[in-house]
Amino acid sequence: MSRVLAVIGECVAAAHEGQSGALWRLAERDRQLDANLVRLPGGGSVAAHVEPALDVLLIVVEGAGRLGDGVTHRALEPGSVVWLPRSARRELSAGPDGLTYLTVHRRRPGLSIGRRSAGAAPASAARDCPSCGRPSREAEARFCCWCGAELPAATGT
Repeated sequence: MSRVLAVIGECVAAAHEGQSGALWRLAERDRQLDANLVRLPGGGSVAAHVEPALDVLLIVVEGAGRLGDGVTHRALEPGSVVWLPRSARRELSAGPDGLTYLTVHRRRPGLSIGRRSAGAAPASAARDCPSCGRPSREAEARFCCWCGAELPAATGT
């Protein structure tokens, strides 16, 4: 049965001053989509990365920023709708007042148990996102590439 799950303006208004990361996420059981309302703080960023499996639709709700692909940068403003094709490099940076955006993509399949490839390092719980629980992709990342939340400081090895 269809129903209204959230009102984006209300989610943004309900967030406390300075709150960043996921402000809302689609959490319905048996869904085929994932969606996240994410706020990056002023000057915050999502490190350059490549999403190998999923196309992502990004809609800017509030604030401003820039989207980069490693070669060019494009300005983002409220109302910008961006298609991020799978396998394309992308990075986001927020302007001085922050950037709030909605992402929508096909739901990822559940994690499967399997063998690690030779030489692969085990996942570090210290680098799991405190907001969405997903592991960071880059050792030096400051913000989660999945939901935009600030990651805990990397521990030296």
